[in-house]
Amino acid sequence: MRVPVGLRHRLTGLRQLLMVSRWWRGTAAVLAGALPALAFPAPGLWWFAYVALVPWLLLIRSARDRRRAALDGWLGGTGFMLAVHHWLMPSLTVFIVVLAALLGLLWAPWGVLVRSTLGGLGEGRPSARRATAALAVLPSGWLMVELVRSWQGLGGPWGLLGSSQWQVAPALRLASVGGVWLVSLAVVGANVAVTVLLVSRPARTPVMAALLAAAVAAGAVWAWAPRPEKAGRVRVAVVQPGVYEGPDARFARSEALTRSLAGRHVDLVVWGESSVGSDLTARPDLAARIASLSRAVGADILVNVDARRADRPGIFKSSVLVGPDGPTGDRYDKMRLVPFGEYIPARSLLGWATSVGKAAGEDRRRGSSPVVMTLPDGLRIGPLVCFESAFPDMSRHLVREGARLVVAQSSTSSFQHSWAPAQHASLAALRAAETGRPAVHATLTGISAVYGPDGERVGHWLGTEASAARVYDVPLADGSTLYLRFGDWAVYTALLVVAVYCALTGRRSLRRPAPEPPVPPARTARASQERPVH
Repeated sequence: MRVPVGLRHRLTGLRQLLMVSRWWRGTAAVLAGALPALAFPAPGLWWFAYVALVPWLLLIRSARDRRRAALDGWLGGTGFMLAVHHWLMPSLTVFIVVLAALLGLLWAPWGVLVRSTLGGLGEGRPSARRATAALAVLPSGWLMVELVRSWQGLGGPWGLLGSSQWQVAPALRLASVGGVWLVSLAVVGANVAVTVLLVSRPARTPVMAALLAAAVAAGAVWAWAPRPEKAGRVRVAVVQPGVYEGPDARFARSEALTRSLAGRHVDLVVWGESSVGSDLTARPDLAARIASLSRAVGADILVNVDARRADRPGIFKSSVLVGPDGPTGDRYDKMRLVPFGEYIPARSLLGWATSVGKAAGEDRRRGSSPVVMTLPDGLRIGPLVCFESAFPDMSRHLVREGARLVVAQSSTSSFQHSWAPAQHASLAALRAAETGRPAVHATLTGISAVYGPDGERVGHWLGTEASAARVYDVPLADGSTLYLRFGDWAVYTALLVVAVYCALTGRRSLRRPAPEPPVPPARTARASQERPVH
């Protein structure tokens, strides 16, 4: 049958309109997913995190089916990963788009969860029961995404939504109870509540009741959650040489800044990541120069060696403690490496990344275990290197092993004029609040920062423009936070919530009656008359 020309043109126009609509919707999903990045430093609009997901949630809710909802979730997740990691583009170039798209797939199931709880296009407003369930299910589903992508092979826990609240005192108190995971749950829960209030009138009463209960719970946490008890102080000097070309020039500047600390009565001097470019065993002259500095300032110096080991094959990044007599023997080799920056996963398949960006030409080697070091006065410190400060479990392990001060040595010089330095410096505040122990974040080129046992900032940041040595009076603390005692209980609770919801949903699907077979059309009178008579 031939289609009339006029109808053919109308169908072609409708098809083109649908294609344009799909492109616009996809673009909107990417942009909506990118919005939460504004809550992180450097913009630092922490309050925006509590509504940043609303446009994305509304878009997914309007999906015509689950397949479209999954696509909206994937595209939004891709936008989120691109926005939070956009500063990697100079290093990874177009490869960052591939990585963001792969990681964005983690949000596809979350998109299905959004549609199933908040309703799809044509299904009307979600009932009070479904909307109330969304308050528990959607934050839990989001946390599952954060948990999976926090695996070091997928880039680690950079850009967890709860990390955007690093400067908010009530959020830091929540972190002391359930870690950054509990803060993420609270932030996503607030976004879901706002969305439900916008789309479901019947659910407004239970949602307001849930928000009131959450406010009461937050007040209880503020009033009764265990707080670390202040117990003395330690004077820590952070040496930040600034941007210098070559390890020799950088070492010389760090040496001069450290010597200026003589007479300041410091207890520990911390240099940044890759502050020493040669193995101290192979370069005893460098070890002797650092030991001379230790004698001059009257304190041990924690340096970071990025070099090929003399006693083991391969390149290591190592925190090395040096005293008046040379290296003390305390050494920590970095365990969790930065994908593509310090090693290439599946290099035989992805080694081509070195040709399109600044990926690692040679894989760094991993350390085998964390190390707690002891200073001459008995203070025990736990070193971390670079983005290891993003992992809540690592600082928690060090403190449980006896560390009273967590020290992260970092370098973000490749991303000096981006959001990366501020984002990295903010992570130590969460680690301090979680463990109830102060944290020092020392870098080569900024931003360096120090936080007390409650996560509050100590002194001022050393910005990316600074080349200086600064002394901080850091309060120490004893006692134990709930997160230190019970660990990732918020993650396990979220996993249970998602599992129960999926089980109930699957059970309802199995119990749903099968559709009845279609009823054959009634015979017409003429057909009855034409029926043969036997």
